[in-house]
Amino acid sequence: MKKTRYTLVLLLLTVSLYAQTLYTKAFGNPQDKPLLFLHGGPGYNSASFEFTTAQRLADQGFYVIVYDRRGEGRSTDPNAEYSLAEAGADIQTIMEQYKVSKVHLLGHSFGGILAVKFARIHPELVHSVVLIGAPVSLQESFTQIIARCKTIYETKNDISNLKYLGLLQEMDKTSMMYASYCFMHAMRNGFYSPKQPTDEAKALYANMKTQPELTKWGGQMTQEAPLGFAKNDQYTTLDLTENIKQLVEKKMPVYGFYGQEDGLYSEAQIKKLEQLLPEKQLYYWTQCSHSVFIDQQSNFIATLKAIL
Repeated sequence: MKKTRYTLVLLLLTVSLYAQTLYTKAFGNPQDKPLLFLHGGPGYNSASFEFTTAQRLADQGFYVIVYDRRGEGRSTDPNAEYSLAEAGADIQTIMEQYKVSKVHLLGHSFGGILAVKFARIHPELVHSVVLIGAPVSLQESFTQIIARCKTIYETKNDISNLKYLGLLQEMDKTSMMYASYCFMHAMRNGFYSPKQPTDEAKALYANMKTQPELTKWGGQMTQEAPLGFAKNDQYTTLDLTENIKQLVEKKMPVYGFYGQEDGLYSEAQIKKLEQLLPEKQLYYWTQCSHSVFIDQQSNFIATLKAIL
């Protein structure tokens, strides 16, 4: 009897120790319009948005909810599945937790993929979708990243990296390794940052470096999440064109917020998205790259306030 009781206690302690904890935080008045921020990655977290932008949006009359996806960032879960279905179920759980019946989804980068997929399945739960530097087709992004990097390396006569690009183009384009190397070259060539940031953005980036928790989480990436989403959803091969068309046809408001210096997207890709969306629902800012909510924060907040 004592042995059985000891085993049960040990089991409960083990479950408690390894149980998942979904990190969430809300800003503002619950009576205001609810925004749910879906961060990028996979494998990243919401810290950069949380510490730079969430409260400022709340000050403008929004109820802002942030969270880290299961198994990513501050949401620990050793048993995370890393799938769009699991992530969608967690969105519903968070909405129930904060007593929100319908929400505006802010989808940054990979979070935009999740936002579109969730809105297609649960349109009754979504007021609108705002794509923030989000890919419509990652395969198109990979192709243009390689082309842009090739031009840079040729200009510099960088023979070594040109050879690496040649090898990269021979890889399986659906593989996670191909995607990772594309992103690596994009990062190496500064595709995520504006060359001449605004004074406001400079101040925000400088302030970010003074916040220990943001410094800890802001640049942290995990490997399990991208591998999981690649395995379960083949996310690097997804094309959202038809999904976005369907949302627009059903009168779901879909907006695009993009930076002209975001090296993940060519002008042709932006024009293609602009044609998918209703007139004047795509915003394309100068001195702005991938983190639109930091690079053009005042425009970002003012535009959200105007359209929502």
